[in-house]
Amino acid sequence: MKIKDVMNQEVISVNEQTSPIEAFEKMYRNGVRRLFVIDDNGTPKGVVSYSDLIGVLNKLSDLNKENNQEKIENIMTTNIMTVNSEEDIKNAANLMLRADVSGLLVIKAKKPVGVITKTDICRLVAANLLIPKNDD
Repeated sequence: MKIKDVMNQEVISVNEQTSPIEAFEKMYRNGVRRLFVIDDNGTPKGVVSYSDLIGVLNKLSDLNKENNQEKIENIMTTNIMTVNSEEDIKNAANLMLRADVSGLLVIKAKKPVGVITKTDICRLVAANLLIPKNDD
């Protein structure tokens, strides 16, 4: 099975100039634990996680949170783990296990087209184990 058949096609992202508080609010609104940082040309530049943001926001006083000039480009991880949408789902699972990450950006022609997570793979495995197959 290919990654494109399982991935979430919505890439929740921010740009490099987004503030940590705006990024955190976007994570909260969308129920995600990571945001991909995509530039105006659609090129992936990095990823910022919930823990990255919590660490930064905890360092700021309440007064500074609203006036803070910090940008995501200074917080993000620039080494983005990606997979191609045409790859086998097993490649994504192996990469996540080896790199100890919970999600990967899915690309096609160097542009983001989706996200695949450990949860997506667990759902697939559970569906294959629990749903009886017709052997007709």
